[in-house]
Amino acid sequence: MTSPDPALRQALAHERAHHDRCRAALAAMADDAREHVVTGEDVSASGADAEVLGYRLRSRAEELRELPEGPLFFGRLDFGGGDHAGQRYHVGRLRITEDPAAPPLVVDWRAPVSRAFYQASARDPQGVAVRRRFGWAPGSRGDSADLTGLEDEHLARGEARASAIVAREIERPRVGPMRDIAATIRPEQDDLVREDLAVSVCVQGAPGTGKTAVGLHRAAYLLYTHPQRIRRGGLLILGPNRTFLSYIAQVLPALGESGVRQSTLADEIAGHPVTGTDDERTAVVKHDARMAEVLRRALYARVRADGTDDLAVPDGSYRWRIGARELAGIVADVRAERPLYGVGRERVRSRIVRCLRDQAERRGGPRTTAWLRRTERARPVASYLDAVWPRVRPEEVVAELLSEPAVLESAAEGLLDADERKALLWARPPRSWRSARWSAADLVLLDEVAGLIEHPDGYGHVVVDEAQDLSPMECRAIARRSSFGSLTVLGDLAQGTTPWAARSWRTLLTHLGKPDAAVIALTTGFRVPKAVVALANRLLGRLGVDVPPATSLRGDGELRIRETAPGEVLGAVVDAVRDALAQEGSVGVVAADADVARVRDALTVAGVPTGGPEELDARVAVVPASVVKGLEYDHVVAVEPAAIAEAEERGPHRLYVVLTRAVSRLDVVRSRALPF
Repeated sequence: MTSPDPALRQALAHERAHHDRCRAALAAMADDAREHVVTGEDVSASGADAEVLGYRLRSRAEELRELPEGPLFFGRLDFGGGDHAGQRYHVGRLRITEDPAAPPLVVDWRAPVSRAFYQASARDPQGVAVRRRFGWAPGSRGDSADLTGLEDEHLARGEARASAIVAREIERPRVGPMRDIAATIRPEQDDLVREDLAVSVCVQGAPGTGKTAVGLHRAAYLLYTHPQRIRRGGLLILGPNRTFLSYIAQVLPALGESGVRQSTLADEIAGHPVTGTDDERTAVVKHDARMAEVLRRALYARVRADGTDDLAVPDGSYRWRIGARELAGIVADVRAERPLYGVGRERVRSRIVRCLRDQAERRGGPRTTAWLRRTERARPVASYLDAVWPRVRPEEVVAELLSEPAVLESAAEGLLDADERKALLWARPPRSWRSARWSAADLVLLDEVAGLIEHPDGYGHVVVDEAQDLSPMECRAIARRSSFGSLTVLGDLAQGTTPWAARSWRTLLTHLGKPDAAVIALTTGFRVPKAVVALANRLLGRLGVDVPPATSLRGDGELRIRETAPGEVLGAVVDAVRDALAQEGSVGVVAADADVARVRDALTVAGVPTGGPEELDARVAVVPASVVKGLEYDHVVAVEPAAIAEAEERGPHRLYVVLTRAVSRLDVVRSRALPF
């Protein structure tokens, strides 16, 4: 709070001076990091050691150089008891110190001591005597003069109150990319952020509860707490689309973390360009969990042992032989072990070589390593392998399955009915897999077969947002990439809009390979005003999912429903946008996909400049309902809700998403009855 009170003016002057000191120390840290890069390049070390050292030094220098401008701290803890009695710590987005051996000027929000900033309360002060929050001017780039206010909670006295600074930060207009929430994390969010690396968690988050922010801050926390383990395996953030990724792209850099892969699942499995299309019926079958077994059968149908001849391998003037029956037994035993296809082929090879070695050693004693390698590469052994366990590409397996009715019928027997098999078959099979036009769903099938042949490299941790929209086959693709690490799964069953969207977290987590992951519900929202949440909650009964109604701490905000005649909807939209432009913040005009062009044209004719959802700095964005998920705007104009609800099978879920994108104000423009 700001005040002419002399004590407060003095406190602000002291904190501004401390911020100037922190700014100078951070600049010195950046200079020191650059100097270490230069020095490290001259260090004598082995090639591998020098490479690792250089990478670490360059990474640290790059992180400090690319740190976005802004305030260097947002809070302070004064400890009166416990292990830190008598200590005072400023809390910010990264540690700042004038000397590595000296007490820090700012402690990282992820450090153990900082947890009290989020968890301490009047009932449980955790040794904190005073918790101070700082108010900074909106859009501050870190000038000390932008420190405009402060609030103190005397927890040791049992004093606690709602923070006006936190409220202003939450309600600040949304223009541009998503911001971090390090200054405003709530206790229940902090528990999720700091969960152990080995634990996989699923967050069922109602709109505006900060589930996406929780996932991103958890990623930053794990990178801070387990830097070697995470960076060795890598950390992957999976979002629903590239627009969403653009929106969240600045959060981790603002928290001092770079080098994290942020991607979509489509990009992760994009071995071929998507040039084909599927109707919904076909796509639903391809995304079904049963396709995993269909593909496995199709792949292993290529393994054949019966009908082969004896194997003869020349060794100088002698030939070692293995009979056809023994060879068939080797292949059958390996196949029964159900290894990865590529592993199985090599097991057959190694067991054949072992039989040949045993024969040779009984006749002439131990064989050398060179002899074993030569035998492994012998042409008869390779020819036999190619005959009984041939090398294969995923494209060959999938193309044959979708082109040959007999192959599909054999692989799908007892799994898919005749209509489902018919839906899968290509109407015009290509001449070969090389000329195939792959659809988006085909790429999921290709990834499944590739995973059956050879396991992809896994990540140390994967954060999956909007997970409720994943199909069982997409879940399996993610599971293959996280089998050696943990998962943070984020979503809202009420916002599921794909034909295969989950209705149960437990089922989806099983497909992700984490059936025992804890499911935690976040129901208290901080983004969406109460009136808007109440309107959206009226839809829940139509969605067929068991999720608790959302609540909101936002007593402010506006909800306006504009009823108009059918021919006057576009005019009412223009009026609503003009009214919104009289306020601060971003404006999102959301309509059914088929209506977007008409809405944009009407605004253009009215002289209102507009952008698309990917243009984050546009004041007014015209957004198709199909891509608004995950985005937020200060003012949302929802155009004809009935049309949005009728546009697709899960239209009511889509409408639920649309109505909950508003941060401050929602205008509903309608000429037809609301669909709830």
